[in-house]
Amino acid sequence: MTNQEKDIIIEVQHISKLYGMNRQDAARMMEAGKDKSEVFKKTGVSVALWDINLKIPRGKIFVIIGLSGSGKSTLVRCFNRLNRPTSGSILFEGRDLSSLSKRELLEFRRTKISMVFQSFGLMSHRDVLGNVAYGLEVKGISREERERKAMETISMVGLQGWEHQSCANLSGGMRQRVGIARALANDPEVLLMDEPFSALDPLVRKDMQFELLQLQRKLGKTVIFITHDIDEAFKLGDTVAIMRDGKIIQVDTPEEMSAHPADDYVSAFINSADKSKVVSVRNIMITPSAIVRTTDSLDHAIRVMSKNALSTVYVVDDQIKLVGILPIRDAIQARNAGSPMADVVHTDLQTTTPDALVADIMPMAAEAVYPIAVIGDDQQFKGIVTKASVLSSLI
Repeated sequence: MTNQEKDIIIEVQHISKLYGMNRQDAARMMEAGKDKSEVFKKTGVSVALWDINLKIPRGKIFVIIGLSGSGKSTLVRCFNRLNRPTSGSILFEGRDLSSLSKRELLEFRRTKISMVFQSFGLMSHRDVLGNVAYGLEVKGISREERERKAMETISMVGLQGWEHQSCANLSGGMRQRVGIARALANDPEVLLMDEPFSALDPLVRKDMQFELLQLQRKLGKTVIFITHDIDEAFKLGDTVAIMRDGKIIQVDTPEEMSAHPADDYVSAFINSADKSKVVSVRNIMITPSAIVRTTDSLDHAIRVMSKNALSTVYVVDDQIKLVGILPIRDAIQARNAGSPMADVVHTDLQTTTPDALVADIMPMAAEAVYPIAVIGDDQQFKGIVTKASVLSSLI
């Protein structure tokens, strides 16, 4: 297996799921390009999924988005074989799930993959600890060990001190944390999340999104997340797949999908999103028209500003690391007073990184006196972001 193949944990190959008696006739109609509504009218067969092909990378958040009836929940239940595809294959780390025996499938569900439900799916007769430890109990792990592991995940999701509380006493957000802790307690490689936050109020939902991002980055789990909310998809997803009528329409990063929608349907979907939460600084930053070095004279700096019709110029060192910004008025006054450039360079600049989202820098841009400087991981000066470029990115 190549390194590239190892980076793919789940591969979906031509998966279709049809419900009804005349599936062969329905499949022929779909192959001929008919839509699912016409197929249903003529054959009585409901096409839930049709010819789905996906490669899901290991250790990332893969979001599947679509409206009600698009097939997203049907698809995610194929990943743990709660749904059996009519045709096609799903490979987990290269092995076809259809080849698993009943015993192997049970072990796969217990150790490799866990699911978090929208409705929480908690057991009312158990407290928080009992709910979180349940999967470990089913695996036959001793009480001492399973409670130790359960407490670790309870702490991880911020519920320490609540372990002996009844789940009925918890808020919606806390109950969902219990569901996530229960899924994580088994230390699965893949976490399936079917619209887990849709029942929560907006503020709690926002908090849970942030906490999921933190957990995923810390643990490196593969997360397959189902949603109908484009803002949620773009906030969480390293990769996003848009579904419509049982088909995959486009798979891409949020940024690429926003910049290059596959069709009018995707474009309409994206237009409802907050673009500031999708577009990164690297896509709106510009190269400054002039820079000077710390070793240059004030006369040179003034000439550079005059030649480029600028009132300020950015100052960098010999490694192109940003030192500050020099206004022409200060440069002239310093030259006339015989002062060095270092005395008048403004070093308290607002800075950001190329990967920051526009939404993250909007408050900064509103207050900044000068354009925001963009600094790379190597601390080198990469470009600037002006207020105009921030505003134009939202159009």
